Amino acid sequence: MTMPKKPFDPVVKIGLTVLLGGLTLIGGGMFLSRPDRTIPPFSIGGQEGTVVAVHVPAWTSDPEIKTLIHRFRKVGRTDHDFRSMKVRPTTPDDPATLYREVVLYIFSDPQWTQPETLRRYLAARAVAEAGRRVGVEEAGFRHEFQRSARAGFIYSQGQTKGWLGPIPDPSIPEQRQNIQILFDDLVPSL
Repeated sequence: MTMPKKPFDPVVKIGLTVLLGGLTLIGGGMFLSRPDRTIPPFSIGGQEGTVVAVHVPAWTSDPEIKTLIHRFRKVGRTDHDFRSMKVRPTTPDDPATLYREVVLYIFSDPQWTQPETLRRYLAARAVAEAGRRVGVEEAGFRHEFQRSARAGFIYSQGQTKGWLGPIPDPSIPEQRQNIQILFDDLVPSL
């Protein structure tokens, strides 16, 4: 004679339902919030006004950086909103266009993406662009900062420019610099 199966106690049913429901919610949430694997991992270092220093791991290849730059271009052309790419608004004074201009410098060494380092570079660049003499140490720092960049991206009111290589030196023609232009539809300033 076989014993009839005893039904689960209602408390056990509720406990199993809560357990399985919780696991389903956690699994679904993990799936929906997974990182984007089509671009390399990156983090935003310093950001001063419209200039942003981006850090990618040292093992990031040039094709992966190229993919990241093209993603920034796509975001700029479609949404004009770089918040999804972790960039704080660069022109917060104008709520209609929070990102009128964005300049990204991409580095593999995190020392170059620190806020103080970016501030120092921008100050040295401003002095040089104003035509004033820059100290030897600051000129060397500025040159090393530019050489350490792996790539860059400029977004200006819907127009974009992306490159692989160091930050271009405006005093030297780009053709003579070790830079690979990926795209350039910026309107030249007159």
